[in-house]
Amino acid sequence: MTYLIEGETGDWEVVIGLEVHAQIVSKAKLFSGSATDFGAEPNTQVSLVDAAMPGMLPVVNEHCIEQAVRTGLGLKAKINLNSAFDRKNYFYADLPQGYQISQLYHPIVGEGKVTLDFKDGQTREIGIERLHIEQDAGKSLHDQDPKRTFVDLNRSGVGLMEIVSKPDMRSPEEAAAYVTKLRAILRYLGTCDGEMSEGSMRADVNVSVRKVGETGLRTRAEVKNVNSIRFLQQAIEHEAERQVEVYESGGQVVQETRLFDASTGETRPMRAKEHAHDYRYFPDPDLPPLELTEEYVAEIKKNLPELPDEKKKRFISEYGLSAYDAGVLVAEKENAEYFEAVAKGGGGKGRDAKLAANWVTANLFGALNAKDLSITESPVPAENLGSLIDLITGETISGRMAKEVFEEMMETGKAPGAIVEEKGLKQITDVSAIEAAIDEIIAGNLGQVEQFKSGNEKVIGWFVGQVMKATQGKANPQMVNELLRKKLAG
Repeated sequence: MTYLIEGETGDWEVVIGLEVHAQIVSKAKLFSGSATDFGAEPNTQVSLVDAAMPGMLPVVNEHCIEQAVRTGLGLKAKINLNSAFDRKNYFYADLPQGYQISQLYHPIVGEGKVTLDFKDGQTREIGIERLHIEQDAGKSLHDQDPKRTFVDLNRSGVGLMEIVSKPDMRSPEEAAAYVTKLRAILRYLGTCDGEMSEGSMRADVNVSVRKVGETGLRTRAEVKNVNSIRFLQQAIEHEAERQVEVYESGGQVVQETRLFDASTGETRPMRAKEHAHDYRYFPDPDLPPLELTEEYVAEIKKNLPELPDEKKKRFISEYGLSAYDAGVLVAEKENAEYFEAVAKGGGGKGRDAKLAANWVTANLFGALNAKDLSITESPVPAENLGSLIDLITGETISGRMAKEVFEEMMETGKAPGAIVEEKGLKQITDVSAIEAAIDEIIAGNLGQVEQFKSGNEKVIGWFVGQVMKATQGKANPQMVNELLRKKLAG
């Protein structure tokens, strides 16, 4: 899925690597006991450690370490039993210490992989270079006052996992698929909530371009803090085209940090790209190295949940779903759980899984999207959707009736059985009742009968429509079709 840019000197391809910053799900910060709740009043979740008061020493939150190991295992990555913290020195108003505690030289997680799934059924592996833990900075608020910048330190010290990919992606679509899959894995694991709109997951995007056929990598630019998948794709497209224009005009791309402006869809320079030596990294003297045991890692691994890739394989083998449908259902943990609740119901006997998948992915997802609701906010619980499917397979209602009942379920939250009773929607399956309606239609439309007997097969559809109209849409369509053919051929 290579994204090609046509230039005057030939075609160019884009090379993409991502550094995803994921806030660790933890009630306390990485090195202090301060709360991490989103949306609290500014500067109400700040301890003396977070504010860098003199003499305050960091203490590692073990839960954050466990969450990082858990994430590494979910990414099929190597867990480094020995890792260490370093100080990354730079000065900014929202960084009280004047340095950030991070892991440059000895990260807690090494190489891993993420498998991307595409609509055509193809998959592609993207390499993970490393995952390291670091503390988040505070937040500068530039829009509170026309002349001043305010600083909120609530985020200062919150644990972050920086997940660094290899430069394996070749299109904005692949980058979007990577972030989507990574977000799903983190949410399944419970290590990051993935709320990009709240800043708990954001990406730095490294973009470079090269002529098609080149094997080396050219100079890259980094687009900082992109906080939505749509913006991620737009930033990559613009930055790649900008770099091609630079090369095509005889210039050279410089290594720099850029910002994406969502209002214009463009990237703009922020600062010259720093190198590691610019930050004067050195081992943090207040924190001893982290030393984990094989037993500690094995215990965490033993308690991992079923992750998207494994769940997808099971849905294909156990329920007979297509790779695409299974992929759609497992993309969000809550969606997968909802589907299984529908498919496994029916008094313990189970339901038609393909029919269940179709109702969930087509009807339910479409209705929820129209109302801008998540699956957890659905007016139709899994139990009720399962009951609706039972009414269809039990021939109590037709597929057309089911859609009408479903719309009512979405609006009122009522159970399907109750709606069917209230509206008198039970399907007519009594042979004598259907035959009576057919006989009446045939008797009153002898011209159409002759057309059918003369070989005009299409007229059968007209007859079906007339019978359905006469029975107010309640006759079983399959029975109507079969009985009509017998009577017309007689």
